[in-house]
Amino acid sequence: MFTGIIETLGTVSALEREGGNLHIFINSDLSEELKIDQSVSHNGVCLTVVGLHVGGYQVTAIDETLQKSNIGDLRVGDLVNLERCTPASGRLDGHIVQGHVDQTATCIARVDQEGSWVYTFQYDSTLGNMTVEKGSIAVNGISLTVFNAAYDSFSVAIIPYTFDHTNLHQVSAGDVVNLEFDIIGKYVAGWLSRQQPSYQAPL
Repeated sequence: MFTGIIETLGTVSALEREGGNLHIFINSDLSEELKIDQSVSHNGVCLTVVGLHVGGYQVTAIDETLQKSNIGDLRVGDLVNLERCTPASGRLDGHIVQGHVDQTATCIARVDQEGSWVYTFQYDSTLGNMTVEKGSIAVNGISLTVFNAAYDSFSVAIIPYTFDHTNLHQVSAGDVVNLEFDIIGKYVAGWLSRQQPSYQAPL
């Protein structure tokens, strides 16, 4: 489990395709603390460390991950948001994040408000996901609070620290981000759909 509080940024140093898989090599300050088989969130995608090298490590994304996230769009030199799993004794500073991306969204606006930034994202609402006003969402693995929640879009406000210490400062209109919707909301929607077969999440 993760919390959506990004620890540091990693840099993609190399990419290798092998069949439907993508091997990703990351350089990061966390590398010396990692071990093989450890889970790390990359832009909100939980990937397993499969190799270590000086100053970096390797993870592998399978086709399912590439289809449902922006991991397949990575290029050498790109910055990646990194977070290790939350220890059982740790604080839940963000919200419950599983590292299982539900779908992607497109940034449709980025507004500089002279001290903060407001991003608006649009997503495919036909997949059954939804946001609620003041609810939580993970954008590229970052725990954020929703406002202006609509049937297929939402906005988030970014403080300077988050802007500077995550890859959101590289996201502009037209860019694709990963979304993980709130797990509690997904359970509620799933329970309602079983109790009322005709139930559909509100638009």
